[in-house]
Amino acid sequence: MNSIAQTESQALSAAAQSADLSPLQAVIFDWAGTLVDFGSLAPTQIFVEAFASFGITITLTQARGPMGLSKWDHIYQLLQDQSIAAQWQTVFGCVPTKEDVDAIYARFMPMQIAKVGEFSAPIAGAVELLQWLRAKGLKVGSCSGYPREVLNQLLPQAEAAGLKPDYVVAGDELEAGGRPGPFMALANVLALGIGDVRACVKVDDTVPGIEEGLRAGMWTVGLSLSGNEVGYSVEEFAKATADEVDARVAVAEAKLKKAGAHFVVRSVADLPVVLAQIAVEMRTGRMPG
Repeated sequence: MNSIAQTESQALSAAAQSADLSPLQAVIFDWAGTLVDFGSLAPTQIFVEAFASFGITITLTQARGPMGLSKWDHIYQLLQDQSIAAQWQTVFGCVPTKEDVDAIYARFMPMQIAKVGEFSAPIAGAVELLQWLRAKGLKVGSCSGYPREVLNQLLPQAEAAGLKPDYVVAGDELEAGGRPGPFMALANVLALGIGDVRACVKVDDTVPGIEEGLRAGMWTVGLSLSGNEVGYSVEEFAKATADEVDARVAVAEAKLKKAGAHFVVRSVADLPVVLAQIAVEMRTGRMPG
């Protein structure tokens, strides 16, 4: 049986005793699959159900494909999939349009709002990590592909469990757009009063989230095991063999590294050691660009 809680606690404790994080100023986190919702399950299943309500069958793997984008953009990208578009043509007699994206999004939103609270549990080690970062003098930002209406359901429950970043921006709040553009990450820089984007670390479990951080000029850390690319539920992870876990993690790591992540770890509980390493490299003159 797999268990990450004990090793995460030990990693955090060991790092907390000795790490010097200067000159880092802030860490900016994604939400689902990063801070909460191990496996990033909440949005995935709802995409499947929303498309099914239109008579369109999509797999969980297809639903996960564009994860990290704002939810409207996510639906748009799914409709560009050849097999999904072909189903739409068969059912409705025309190619999908942006109006169809609007219709699916309108169906998706109340379903997601109703369900997101069921997936608000912090990922093991996340609460302790945020406490540790603040004790080290760093600011804690966050952003999400979730619309604000969904975050409004998620955030109070996350806060009650001990997760409250200094700033949160939603995927539909910025006129400039969402991921993979740098805008949400840079909104955090402005809101938190950060003096140098190179002193920020963007942490995310998706390719668009890594691209967001890179385009903003930040260090990027990808998360493999806890997030969308592996996609285990806590229960599935507990039952999986070590070889199976390692194989799936290796695929996720390769994908995140190909996207440009400076580092890839299994979950946020592994971040202290990596952040300390980034700080050392910065003190020797290396910057993320």
